[in-house]
Amino acid sequence: MINNSLIIIFSVLFLSGCASLPENTNRTKSHAFTDTHGTSLGQDVQGYREQGQTGDGFILLGSGLDAFVARAALAESAERSLDVQYYLYHNDQVGKLFTGFLWQAAERGVRVRLLIDDMGLEGRDEGVMALDSHPNIELRIFNPFDRDIGRNAQFVTGLGSVTRRMHNKSFIADNQMAILGGRNIGNEYYDADPTLEFADLDVLAIGDVVRDVSKSFDAYWNSSLAYPAKTIISKRHSQEELQERIDYLQEFMEEQQTSNYMTALLNSELAQQIRDDDIPYIWGDAIVVVDHAEKLAKSRDDNELHLMTQLAPYFRGIEKELIIISPYFVPGQEGVEFFKSLTDKGVRVKILTNSLSSNDVAVVHAGYAKYREDLLRAGVELYEMNKTLTRAQRKEKKGVGGSSKASLHAKVFVLDRKQVFIGSLNLDPRSFYENSEIGLVIDSIEIAQGMAEKFDADIAKNTFTLELKIDEDGYEELLWHGYEDGNPVTFDVDPYTGFWRRFGVGFMGILPIESQL
Repeated sequence: MINNSLIIIFSVLFLSGCASLPENTNRTKSHAFTDTHGTSLGQDVQGYREQGQTGDGFILLGSGLDAFVARAALAESAERSLDVQYYLYHNDQVGKLFTGFLWQAAERGVRVRLLIDDMGLEGRDEGVMALDSHPNIELRIFNPFDRDIGRNAQFVTGLGSVTRRMHNKSFIADNQMAILGGRNIGNEYYDADPTLEFADLDVLAIGDVVRDVSKSFDAYWNSSLAYPAKTIISKRHSQEELQERIDYLQEFMEEQQTSNYMTALLNSELAQQIRDDDIPYIWGDAIVVVDHAEKLAKSRDDNELHLMTQLAPYFRGIEKELIIISPYFVPGQEGVEFFKSLTDKGVRVKILTNSLSSNDVAVVHAGYAKYREDLLRAGVELYEMNKTLTRAQRKEKKGVGGSSKASLHAKVFVLDRKQVFIGSLNLDPRSFYENSEIGLVIDSIEIAQGMAEKFDADIAKNTFTLELKIDEDGYEELLWHGYEDGNPVTFDVDPYTGFWRRFGVGFMGILPIESQL
C-alpha cells in the first residue's frame, strides 16, 4: 500500500513537471490612450496647469476609506480607460464593490484592462470569465498556474517559476490620474475587516508622471507572461452561468448603497473634499521606478532588470537620515553592512517593520528576527509594530466593526526629509529578486518632511522600540519598550506571543530559505 502511494505521488509530480501552459499567441497588443486631455479628468489636470501649477500633484492616501474612495471616484469619473494592475484581488465585500465600479464604467463605454497575478485567483475561474465577458473589459492573468494540475504540485516542480509573482499595484484613469502604493484589493486594506486593520499607504498622482505609470502598465499588459483569461481557462461556462454572476454583482451593488461601509465611505475625509471641490494636492516632481516586465521570465540575478538598481543611487546619496517602513524586512548580512556604512558616517537610520504578533507571514519574520541584534549593534534605530490598537484608537476608527488588531503593510522610504519612495517594494529578497514591483520616488520636501514628522510621532504611540541592553551578568538582552492603553510596558520576548509561536519562528529561521523570503 505504501509503495503504491509513493508511486502515485511521484507520478503526479512527474506529470505536473511535464505539464505546460498553452501558447500565449492569442493576445492582442494594446496601449494607453494618449488623447485624453479632453476628458473630465484631463480638464481637471489642465485647470491646475492654468493656475500655474507645474510638476506633478500628489494626495497621500493613509486612510483605508480614503484609498477606496479615490479608486471609486476615478472609476466613476473615467470616460475613456481604466488600467488596473494588482497582485491580490479578493472576492470579499471590497473586492465585489471594486468589481462593481469597474463593471459600471465598462457599461458607460470605458475600456477596462484588468491585469491580475494568478496567486489569488484559485477557484475563481467562473467569476473571472463573467467579468471578461463584457465587451469593454479584458482580463489578463499574469504568470498563470496550469489549470489541469494541482497548485501544490506546481509549487514543488515549478520552484523558481510559479514562485515568482507580479506584486505591482497600480490604478490608472484616462491616462490622467494614477494610484500606486501598498494596497491590494480586499477588506483588510480599506477599513472593512472587523478583525484586522492594515496600516498602509497609497499615493494618487496627476501630471506627466502618470504617462510613465501607463507605459509600465503597457509593458506588463503586453508581456509574454500576461495571458488572456480565455486562453488559460479552458473550461467553457454557459452564458446562463456567467449571467447569474453578473446579475448577482448588480444586486450586490444595489444592496451596498445602504450598507454601513458605504455610509463610512461617503463620510470619509476625501469624499467630503471631493464634494467641496477642495482636493489638497501637494506639488513636486516624481519618477516611476519599476522592475522590467520580463524580470520574472529571466534569471533572478539579472540586476539590469531590477527596480533596486534604479533606487540604489538614491540610497547611496543619503547624508543625514533614512527612514524605512517595510512590513516584510529581511536585510541579509549585506543589508546590515550597508546600514552600518550609513551610521558610521553619521546618518540616522530608522526602520519600522512588523512585530511577530502583527506579522501575517511568520516565515518572513523568521528571516528578519536573526538580524535584529546585528542591526542594533550597527546603530540602527529599530521599531516593531504594536498589533494592539488602544481603546481610543478603536473608537476613532471609522471603518466597519472597529478592528482590534493592526498590521503594517505600507512600503515607504524617506530620504533626508527631501525625497520619499511609495510603492509595492518590501526590503526582502523576494521583492529584490523574485517578484516584480513598482513605486514612485517623489521629490518634495513638504511630503518628505511631513512623513518624517508623522513617523516620529507615531512610533511613540504605536510601536515597540527595540533595545540591546547589557544585563547585570554582562550578557546582551533584547528588550521591547512600548505602551499598552497608555501605560509603559517592557517585554524581554516578542510581545503578545506564546512559546510555541516563538519556537516555530526560531526553527524556521535556521532553514536555508532566505532567498525565497
